[in-house]
Amino acid sequence: MSDYTVEMINDGMQEFYVHFNGPKQSPYEGGVWKIRVELPDAYPYKSPSIGFINKIYHPNVDEMSGSVCLDVINQTWSPMFDLVNVFEVFLPQLLLYPNPSDPLNGEAAALMMRDRTAYELKVKEYCERYAKPEHIGSAPEENSSDEELSEAESDSSDDGMVGQADP
Repeated sequence: MSDYTVEMINDGMQEFYVHFNGPKQSPYEGGVWKIRVELPDAYPYKSPSIGFINKIYHPNVDEMSGSVCLDVINQTWSPMFDLVNVFEVFLPQLLLYPNPSDPLNGEAAALMMRDRTAYELKVKEYCERYAKPEHIGSAPEENSSDEELSEAESDSSDDGMVGQADP
């Protein structure tokens, strides 16, 4: 995993952040996400906990918590897998081939099934707004709480959000 930046959390080796780049030739290309990884005491026999810190627009990622819906991590994990598999195979495959029939983000899933072009434009908008290298340098709380507050105070419909710059 030499192509990744890893930031340790606290003093232990069980919690850290990994800077993850969106796959090439996808709407996520150019995006950089800070992924929180927590290794359980029973790792590698038990799967790691994986979550996006900065926002991503994807049917299988909860927009608010960053939780990932991925069977290989959540249900079919094997001790034969390791973190290289997670960052080189599982997460890129998740971004390249979303599963809108098993969503954590129902809005993203519905838009993907209804209008693939509009979905990809929204993905690219989120990449520009939330997934640039400067977005992953700050603490997680700084990345989301102000934006979530301002979005919560505005109209809940995202229709008016396309193309608007952050204040």
